[in-house]
Amino acid sequence: MAMYGARVDVKTYLQRVQQEIDNLDHSEIEALADAIYNRYLSGRFVYIIGNGGSAANASHLCEDLGKSTVLDFETQKRLKVLSLTDNTPYILAWGNDTSFDRIFVEQIKNFGEPGDLLIAISGSGNSPNVLRAVEWANAHGIETFGITGFSGGQLRGLAHKGVHCPLDDMGIVESLHLIAFHYVLDDVHGRINGLKNKPVHS
Repeated sequence: MAMYGARVDVKTYLQRVQQEIDNLDHSEIEALADAIYNRYLSGRFVYIIGNGGSAANASHLCEDLGKSTVLDFETQKRLKVLSLTDNTPYILAWGNDTSFDRIFVEQIKNFGEPGDLLIAISGSGNSPNVLRAVEWANAHGIETFGITGFSGGQLRGLAHKGVHCPLDDMGIVESLHLIAFHYVLDDVHGRINGLKNKPVHS
């Protein structure tokens, strides 16, 4: 795991981050936004999983999508979204009593139904607990989106679709994921609330 910032100054680091932002595939990010918005329309659930920094990004994206897509707190239709990284006792029970590889797949077995969406975040693309959940979701009619870095690992080929950041620095990869997620939030918010293609005031 390279730590680019350990070897360069802040200006060089930020220039590299900007370069990697420019390299992101816009169509992949747009497809993720489409997948989430389609679950809003259909009333299906969106589940998000990840480990470490990716778990934090899963929680962050879940909070944003659940709260920040809403303008009318009393009557507006809500997006159904859950981060499966946040039920700590449930995760610890599965990890302790069986295997850490099962912490996500056993939750998706409880909740998941055909037509739902699973967003699986893994910088390496090789986290066993993430892969097990994606395998089960694929076999049970749940669309899967892999959010990856480095080479993409197994997740890049296993998930139906994905957003890939092809560089070997976990910190930058996780930052790029969050940048993409913030656009996805804005896009879904705009579509839900009828704001897309209206004039933007700076």
